[in-house]
Amino acid sequence: MNGYFSSAATFLIEAVFSLYMLIVLLLLMLQTVRADFYNPLSQFIVKVTNPPLKPLRRIIPGIAGIDMASVVLLFALQMVKLALIAFAAGMMLSVAGLAVLSIAELITLVLNIYMFSILIQIVLSWVSPGGHNPLTGILYSINEPIMRPARKILPPISGIDLSPILVFLGIGLLKILIVSPLLALGRSLA
Repeated sequence: MNGYFSSAATFLIEAVFSLYMLIVLLLLMLQTVRADFYNPLSQFIVKVTNPPLKPLRRIIPGIAGIDMASVVLLFALQMVKLALIAFAAGMMLSVAGLAVLSIAELITLVLNIYMFSILIQIVLSWVSPGGHNPLTGILYSINEPIMRPARKILPPISGIDLSPILVFLGIGLLKILIVSPLLALGRSLA
């Protein structure tokens, strides 16, 4: 019976924290690429993230155009999420292991956002080519900084843009070469 409660608690913790962290990370990414904040989706993201970020921004200044309050909030949320999941499973993690695992999980989240946002942008280009809606603008803003260099390396061939394949290969390599070693280090420190 205890296993069921542990699984349910883990599921709820994972779902709630992951959703909010996704929104905070999207805010950080949109700020970094200087996206249109008059977009309805951008406005939603700003309103949902303002309560914890407003007080943090008074304490934590931005550095080189990066909203460090968002970075600190993401890191803190990830550490709390992992600690709560470990507690629900009856385990305790060291602070060092928790920190390294949090960094690995946040990098994974960033890579997954890029992968899924590019996939969604590809599907939208097939379904509604040339169409514009709030989601299309957000996706373009987020993806263009990584798609532009990929298009320079692999330009469109006969009107078909194969650069997303190059980006997906890069994401896969980053997961293997950066995330996997960090996860292994974090687990060994935990």
